[in-house]
Amino acid sequence: MFGINGSELIILAVLAVIVLGPERLPEYAAQLGRFVRQLRAMAAGAKEQLREEVGDEIVDMDWRKLDPRQYDPRRIIREALMDDDVAPAPPAAAAAGAAAVAAKPVREVQRLAPGRPAPFDPEAT
Repeated sequence: MFGINGSELIILAVLAVIVLGPERLPEYAAQLGRFVRQLRAMAAGAKEQLREEVGDEIVDMDWRKLDPRQYDPRRIIREALMDDDVAPAPPAAAAAGAAAVAAKPVREVQRLAPGRPAPFDPEAT
């Protein structure tokens, strides 16, 4: 939980016995136990309050899926390309779409003569 392994925990316990002494150690251990119980009760109360105010869907949500460190653009694109949820367009609709694209008039580009200045609109700026 805190990144402490077994040997570090033993070292901390020995240091606590040395610093606090064997007379005061049970008192501080009891205080630590009460603090942990209060902390758990506060966390449970906050979770229940969130559930009442927001609803069950948000409390039970898997927050790890929203972690930005999980974002892999290659995987997302691969999944989107391999997704079979999108139904292909019927051949008649595809042909009609192609005909509509072909029927659009192509805009002709007008070039200025060499040395002629470009048009300027003083109200546009």
